[in-house]
Formats: sequence, C-alpha cells, structure tokens
Amino acid sequence: MHTAIQVVALMLMAIAVNIPMGYQRQGSRKFSPAWWFYIHISIPFIIYARIKTGLGIQFMPFTLAGAVAGQVLGGRWYRKRNHIG
Repeated sequence: MHTAIQVVALMLMAIAVNIPMGYQRQGSRKFSPAWWFYIHISIPFIIYARIKTGLGIQFMPFTLAGAVAGQVLGGRWYRKRNHIG
C-alpha cells in the first residue's frame, strides 16, 4: 500500500511540474530549441524524486505517463486560453 501511495504521489508531481512546461511548449515553434527544452527540463527532477522515494526503474512508465499527461494538459490549457484550435 505504501508503494502505491508513493507512485500516485510521484505521478501527480510529474503532472503538476509538466502542466506549466506544456503551456510554455505550446507557445513555442514546433521542434525549436525552446520546444525541446520545455519537454525535457522536468526529467531530471522527476528522476531525482523517483530515486529519493526509493522507487526503482520499473516505475518509470508511471512517471513518464504523468509527465506526458501534464504536457498534454498544459497544451490544452494554452490553446483554450488563447482560443486556438
């Protein structure tokens, strides 16, 4: 049970960190250096948090899913706020 709580907390942290990054990414030209930066800047923080919680590499898909979900949510927020698409 304790591990499940840690995984959920880590996923929520990955989502929360990536929402603003997804928002910024959406405002950047696709495949530009800034676009790549906003996608990848959260990875070291997520890896650090995963290591500090003691979760092994087998939990990486969960944190990756959280990061992707945060990027998608941030992008949607940008498009909705700026009336795009």
